[in-house]
Amino acid sequence: MPWREALSPVRMQRVGLVAPAARCRDMLVQVARSGVVELDLPGAPAEGGHEVDRALDSAVLSVPPTPDGPDGRLAGLVGWVPAREVPGLRERLATCDAAVVPLDRPPGVEPPTLLTGRQASRTLVDTYGTVPYRDVDPAKLAGPAYVVMFGMMFGDVGHGAILVALGLALRAKVWSRLEPLARIWAFVVGAGVAAMVFGALYGEFFGPTGVLPVLWLDPLASPIPLLGAAIGLGVGLLAVAYVLGSVNRVREGGWGYALYARTGLAGAALFAAAGMLAGGLLTGVGWLVATAALLGVAALVLVTIGLLAESGGGAAGAMQAVVELFDTVVRLASNVVSFARLAAFGLTHAALLGLVWQGTQALWGPGWRAVAAIALLVVGNVVTFGLEALVAGIQALRLEYYELFSRIFTAEGRPFRPWTPITEGNPS
Repeated sequence: MPWREALSPVRMQRVGLVAPAARCRDMLVQVARSGVVELDLPGAPAEGGHEVDRALDSAVLSVPPTPDGPDGRLAGLVGWVPAREVPGLRERLATCDAAVVPLDRPPGVEPPTLLTGRQASRTLVDTYGTVPYRDVDPAKLAGPAYVVMFGMMFGDVGHGAILVALGLALRAKVWSRLEPLARIWAFVVGAGVAAMVFGALYGEFFGPTGVLPVLWLDPLASPIPLLGAAIGLGVGLLAVAYVLGSVNRVREGGWGYALYARTGLAGAALFAAAGMLAGGLLTGVGWLVATAALLGVAALVLVTIGLLAESGGGAAGAMQAVVELFDTVVRLASNVVSFARLAAFGLTHAALLGLVWQGTQALWGPGWRAVAAIALLVVGNVVTFGLEALVAGIQALRLEYYELFSRIFTAEGRPFRPWTPITEGNPS
């Protein structure tokens, strides 16, 4: 697979499909069978055989009569084909005297998006929106980022092991009602493994039971280092998002557009200046603070120019640019702080399990007390597992969409839809 298609939508080729009018239906049958052509047909899609009739009418009327061909007429249609599929399509259509003619992309028209790979993290990006044709596809990075954030909030070896078991059960399709979720089994297993890793670092096994030693820190005993780690992880993820956003802005509008975009080079420079300023203030390095100030001012000027260009100028445009500039700075700070929730919900998870374990120890004793203690341990873990899995899953998704994807994408593409009508008269 070419490196570009591993990171971006498949390269599309605009084509014209031409055949003698008498062979037009045969050409359409081969097009439908190939499953690699998206046809441009006027009007809303029809149903059943009417879809084929609509394509026939469009094809015959799309090319004026000529003296060429057996009946003096040619039929033609245009559409999109993955560039790598053009040679095979050309060979297939040659069997019905049809030809594939490469065409230039019409100005202002974006090709449809076809993405390669079926990794579980693909669902994360597709739920957010269709990747624009020119943009980098972040699916291969979105999944690992999500499971790491989830694991930090759901750190417990026992709870993570349950998630792994649930993921494997989805893969095996143990529950028929949950078969539609089988495609995300690897995602669930990955989240469980991440929770087990952080649980080992926290020393948590169905709570602070003492079964495992603390390898890194106890969340309840060391909340400040955990908070710092959460912010640090957020800063790293935001940096990656700014890099991908800058690449996408270059692809979408060139270096000039990327230079002034809030989610492009100007925004990345502002983010870097904020990081340098924080580092300089914490370490007391004066030259780092001065450099951060200069870079920050330059970034704000570039962002302002970009906002003025977007607003159209004038007094109203200038006011809009000022408001949006203020919003940009506030959002940058709030987005960084937003990653503190990784530590906050990690602390919540540990605190709930700690309460359950303390209650279990208080109840433990001979006879019925042992039964009550075990019941409390089991019920408490079940409730905590269900509640915290839901919360951690939603919060990790929120961070991915609002803090990260909002910088990577500024528009939405449209998915590639091959023309494959299912009709009685068409054996496709």
